[in-house]
Amino acid sequence: MPYEPPPELNALSLAQVAELVAARKLPPVAEWTPASSGDSEMVIRADGRWFHQGGEIRRPAMVRAFASLLLRDAEGRHWLVTPAEKLSIEVEDAAFIAVDVRQDGDTLVFRLNSDDLVVAGPDHPIRSVGDPETPALYLGVRHGTEARLNRSTYSQIAEIALASGDLSVSSQGATFSLVPA
Repeated sequence: MPYEPPPELNALSLAQVAELVAARKLPPVAEWTPASSGDSEMVIRADGRWFHQGGEIRRPAMVRAFASLLLRDAEGRHWLVTPAEKLSIEVEDAAFIAVDVRQDGDTLVFRLNSDDLVVAGPDHPIRSVGDPETPALYLGVRHGTEARLNRSTYSQIAEIALASGDLSVSSQGATFSLVPA
């Protein structure tokens, strides 16, 4: 069955986003405690491309499937987790790239390079790192993983922040400063 990406973010209402998020059945990786562990021989590059044994994984459905198995532990290491094994995966920056954002009232919805939709808020915070001259923005995704906002998404968030009169954005009742602490 071929993979069908969701419609463009701007074509979706918040209700449709909520339906798509609820319909995505993600594996319960945080509940699994596999006895076997090893190295996946996979790398997620800073530009969001996935590689296995040096070769790029070009099938979006394959990347999406692997992305659903990601977890980042308390030490910051990333893992691909299945019921049978836990395999380390090298992540150069963030596991995901936020490639689009849409504001609807007090809600910010992001599309990731994996076609996941993430609603920013208390469970999916936005954090700013770096320095005021060259900040980087990250969005909490799931199981400790994050998405780095790409240049165009960063610009969209900056416009939203400037329109609100300060250098912060709000979503689902949470406010996030875009200035690194």
